Amino acid sequence: MENSQAQVVLSGLKSPEVENQLVQLRRLSTQIIEDNPFAVADKSSTLEKIQEEMRQRTGINSAREAFARFWDADYLATAGLQQEINFWNSEIHPLIAANYYRDINRYGKFIDHFWLIDLPFVIIFALNFLSRTYQTSRSNPQLNWLEAMLRRWYDIFLLLPFVRWLRVIPLTIRLYQAKLLNLDPFKAQINRDFAVSFAQEITEMVGIQVIDQMQKSIKKGNVSRWLFQPESRRPYVQINNQSEMQIITQRLVKVSIYDVLPQLQSDIADLIHHTIESTLNQSPIIRQLQKFPGMNQLPDQLIEQLATNLTQSAYSILVTSLEDPIGAEITSRLTKNFRNALEGELQKRHNLQELEQLFVDMLEEIKINYVKNIAEEDIEKTMEEMENIQRQFNCN
Repeated sequence: MENSQAQVVLSGLKSPEVENQLVQLRRLSTQIIEDNPFAVADKSSTLEKIQEEMRQRTGINSAREAFARFWDADYLATAGLQQEINFWNSEIHPLIAANYYRDINRYGKFIDHFWLIDLPFVIIFALNFLSRTYQTSRSNPQLNWLEAMLRRWYDIFLLLPFVRWLRVIPLTIRLYQAKLLNLDPFKAQINRDFAVSFAQEITEMVGIQVIDQMQKSIKKGNVSRWLFQPESRRPYVQINNQSEMQIITQRLVKVSIYDVLPQLQSDIADLIHHTIESTLNQSPIIRQLQKFPGMNQLPDQLIEQLATNLTQSAYSILVTSLEDPIGAEITSRLTKNFRNALEGELQKRHNLQELEQLFVDMLEEIKINYVKNIAEEDIEKTMEEMENIQRQFNCN
């Protein structure tokens, strides 16, 4: 371009020499459009910008024709040579100069010499990493060098000659350690998300393992042996030399009889009344009595009195059986005989196999419907409750 300007000054715009120069510029402009040398440097957008500038300058929609028009002697004379040269030097030439050439090795890859610039920095980072590792190992003799290096694991990214963008990790951590960057909100949220995910997976895994072990024990017959062969059980350690299960059972029975049943006597009487009434109404004798004058209300009175007496008698029998030593002994014998008869029936092979299979299927359903489908919001709710407890503790 500079040679063309000098030639114009020497021989004028209409001289054959200048025309030859313009022909060459038109050819080179067409070659730029066809070959697109900007693509190698991933700067095709720059070529598009050059073409758009030339189209707007000449008023021609075709980029090739715009270049041909621009490098025409008549156009330059009409538009003003110096003005167009100034436009080229200020708007187009910087865009062309922005393109660059990169050498390619024998494998077709770009030759990258950036590592030569990066090498001194990597050496500095390596020396700093080694010195800090040495200080850590001296202050903690129980740590070996590998463990001391892992204490500053994030500095390893400074030593990698590739994926250099990962160096933002140690930079961020060091700014946080220097209290120049507040990462506490992000740190708290990351810890919370990790805890939620970890708790959910652990809960599912533990739940599934427990149920699997229970299913294996049932299939092997361990549960049936434990129930029906007491001599095979391990010795049970009693605290305070008392059976809590027996005491709980006795307490529940007393509460049920002395406190609960009195509140339900009216309901029980109504149920007995309805049962007796339904039975007597089906009797032909009662239906015949109701036909006599003054006898139609008699069955209702008898039923009411009978239901009340039965309810009170049943309740008195229950109370007496608990307070009377002989009644308590009979009740205990009845309970023992019932348990022995039930165990005898359950130990029959067909009953035992059916019950074991039902228990295995039930546990499998629990595993599928509850353990494997633990909802994330449940874990979230647990985390929120834990955070509320921690805030209350900190306030106190």
